[in-house]
Amino acid sequence: MSDDAATSFDPLRPRLTRIAYRMLGSVADAEDVVQDAFLRWMAADRAAIREPEAFLRRVVTRLCLDQLKSARARRETYVGPWLPEPVVEETEEADDVTLPLMLALERLTPLERAAFLLHDVFGLPFEEIAETIGRDTAAARQLASRARTHVRGARTRSTVPKEKGQEIAAAFFAASRSGDMGALRSLLAADVSLYSDGGGKVHAGLKPIHGVDDMLKLHSSLARFFAKEMSQVVRFATINGLPGFVTIEPGGVLQTTALAIGANGIEAIYIMRNPDKLEHLGALH
Repeated sequence: MSDDAATSFDPLRPRLTRIAYRMLGSVADAEDVVQDAFLRWMAADRAAIREPEAFLRRVVTRLCLDQLKSARARRETYVGPWLPEPVVEETEEADDVTLPLMLALERLTPLERAAFLLHDVFGLPFEEIAETIGRDTAAARQLASRARTHVRGARTRSTVPKEKGQEIAAAFFAASRSGDMGALRSLLAADVSLYSDGGGKVHAGLKPIHGVDDMLKLHSSLARFFAKEMSQVVRFATINGLPGFVTIEPGGVLQTTALAIGANGIEAIYIMRNPDKLEHLGALH
């Protein structure tokens, strides 16, 4: 029975994990939810289930909704800015859920988030979404519409080609570590912002930094530390849909840096330093 359940479940696991990760923003939590769904699949009367994938999507979504309620309470006591766990160079089918959109999703209610993701990202019909979230079809449409309004700006896709994005990421790394403030200024938009997530576990900024002048002050100060011990690039990569890089920073801290790039340069910098959120990248270290 276990082998039979796994045979039908395993081909669906990557897509179910994608749904769970985009709902929760946590790789570990997404994997736990999908494993819980598998246990429920093993216990189910599978012969009576006509559409296994639809059944499992409902199970995963409902488990995620339960988790989001407790996650929201935990976020209220989180130390410093919260960022989703970084996913480096996803190999599964692409969608347009970049890191800025994932942050915008945090402002939605759990039901709005589910309706938006299931319809606008994963292309499911509202009839199935309504059954999944326990609302009627009209309510599901309204939830998705409301969510769409809230995240509209964050969903705008970058027009920078992948190769150009990686060139800018490499230039940003070189300028920010060498202390070349002129080169760094040329890469940054005037209203650039920086978010650094250390989760209270390692040193990181407790508040976002906004504006090119404050950004240059920060990196001018950091350059003195890099002069003593330089960051080591593990790899340049796509991180949550954005160009960036994985590094080992002074003190042996594993870090990911993702860059949102617009027409006027780098608009946002997202730095993950929280070791709890980087455990799944251990093989890169």
